[in-house]
Amino acid sequence: MYNLTAAGGNANTISGKRLFVYEVVGFHQNSETSQNSFQLRKSGKTLITVPYSRMNQEMRRITQLGGKIVNIFPVGDGRAIPSPQVQASPAKPSAKAKEKTVVPVNTYRPKDPYVGQCLSNDELVREGGIGTCRHLTFDLSAGNLRYLEGQSIGIIPEGLDKNGKPHKLRLYSIASTRHGDHVDDKTVSLCVRQLEYKHPETGETVYGVCSTYLCNLQTGADVKITGPVGKEMLLPEDPNANIIMLATGTGIAPFRAYLWRMFKDNERQKNPDYRFKGLAWLIFGIATTPNILYKEELEELQQRYPDNFRLTYAISREQKNPEGGRMYIQHRVAEHADELWQLIQQENTHTYICGLKGMEDGIDQALTAAAGAGVNWPDYQRQMKRAGRWHVETY
Repeated sequence: MYNLTAAGGNANTISGKRLFVYEVVGFHQNSETSQNSFQLRKSGKTLITVPYSRMNQEMRRITQLGGKIVNIFPVGDGRAIPSPQVQASPAKPSAKAKEKTVVPVNTYRPKDPYVGQCLSNDELVREGGIGTCRHLTFDLSAGNLRYLEGQSIGIIPEGLDKNGKPHKLRLYSIASTRHGDHVDDKTVSLCVRQLEYKHPETGETVYGVCSTYLCNLQTGADVKITGPVGKEMLLPEDPNANIIMLATGTGIAPFRAYLWRMFKDNERQKNPDYRFKGLAWLIFGIATTPNILYKEELEELQQRYPDNFRLTYAISREQKNPEGGRMYIQHRVAEHADELWQLIQQENTHTYICGLKGMEDGIDQALTAAAGAGVNWPDYQRQMKRAGRWHVETY
């Protein structure tokens, strides 16, 4: 893919035992507030610590007392907090939990790119589909380019631009796991659709510079690679996490990397300490059935792991939405909004959106309806972003 650039819970779960801090304004000293254990600060702000399982109850109580919540953050993020109303003994982290994966960034830069070779360039769109989309694999064996699932690399196309200068790099989401498609730590793969559009003034067909260069790249040809870059779309290390993936077209690229890491046999052998046990749900928007990228492999994983992988298509030119129009990804989100909302409220759920920018508004509308009148979806979404559970890469 090419790219430009809490509430609820159960007190008996791990989520239910976590503590959060509400930063509240609007309280005034009266007979009601004077009986509470928290103190009103001169600044007019009050910090209240509550367990995850009581967040909804505390929100209602704050509202009844005339307060307004202006910020929510988890205990332990470095900010000063008051003595908690409910004290929980934090679990001592294990040595393994303390280990953090080092995220490689900018190993190779535009002025000194890595020059690899194209090992393969395969068509992903089947007969009867629209356009062309290629799966490309590049050799990394002569360099030191390492990456993680969810990162991107830059490609510098050959030739000069209209001003006679070398083309600028384009970023593409990586479609392979950190070990590469050959699981030997020597390759990186991309999913690239050739950009094609009509010029708004002349009506002439225009083709994307870098996407055309890559789609026509011959096996054995050199290619200039930069990066890796990006931390927004990294997969959580927790094997029990729930992963919601909303993709259109080549936005499938990082999700292919996630799913291969979770479920592919050779990847599981390579990563004995990582066994995915959560739920991975991919909602994939495409134009026609022949345009379903990686279709056979995705459906094989769904068959083999029905309890851990759910696959939902939105095929715009073949399926109808409830209003009789084309079926887009936002309609599938609306269709399953209640289930998605229940998942999203779980503290170990991460939501990823990758693909066309236009899909975001429809997704927000569907989840606003699912959340109900008692929840302000934009505020809730911002809380998830601060908690590192809402990830977006659109173009």
